[in-house]
Amino acid sequence: MKSAGRILDLLEYMASRREAVPLSQIVRDLEFPKSSAHGLVQTLSARGHVVQDDAGRYMLVEASRHGFPFRRHEEPLVVVAQPFMEKLRDESGETVLLATMNAHCDVRRLAKCVSRHRVRYDVNLDAAIAAYCTATGRVLLAYAPKEALEHYLARVQLLSYTRYTVTDLDGIRDMLVRIRRDGYALNNEEFVTGSTGLAAPIHDAGGSVVAALNLGMPTIRYVERRETLLLMVRSAADDISRALGYRR
Repeated sequence: MKSAGRILDLLEYMASRREAVPLSQIVRDLEFPKSSAHGLVQTLSARGHVVQDDAGRYMLVEASRHGFPFRRHEEPLVVVAQPFMEKLRDESGETVLLATMNAHCDVRRLAKCVSRHRVRYDVNLDAAIAAYCTATGRVLLAYAPKEALEHYLARVQLLSYTRYTVTDLDGIRDMLVRIRRDGYALNNEEFVTGSTGLAAPIHDAGGSVVAALNLGMPTIRYVERRETLLLMVRSAADDISRALGYRR
């Protein structure tokens, strides 16, 4: 029964952590014997609940936090992206999100690093997201296969979430062309009043866009630092792409 209690303690501890932790910190914080802690994290890792990054730190995968399983290609993406997301969060002070899109143009958030500001942007990873009026969705739509994009635009109901939401189909198409040209997307109070998102594409080794990196913040802080924040999110997305093997 002791081992069962320890593994529950470890799961609760990992769920409370915003960042990956080394084994030495787990041992220190939970006062577990090192051999016992190592065996427990290895068991959780083998069962797909915990992953280890390149620095040897452990983190609870989002499947365990939010109740949905990672697909085969998603877990390695999160492991590679997480350190860059943490760095971007710390340097920008804002919330960082990682998301992908399936063949039906449904957006799926995989991970987040939440701002430490008292007033901050945050969202549940499994919350619904409208691709056409969010920075994350627009980046992924801009690089989606043409047939998938056309099917999406033919069936989506273009709702006005705020007074700033663009619902004109031609306007959305023009916007997606600009995103491919400029390499980033902006959502300025179009999905949630008072919040702004900036997103940039992440490429895999073959050059395909496999995810979007999003920086979310209160609009007032975006207005004050727009150029700096844009450079930060694009640079971080480029760093993740290179870590995945992408070369221009």
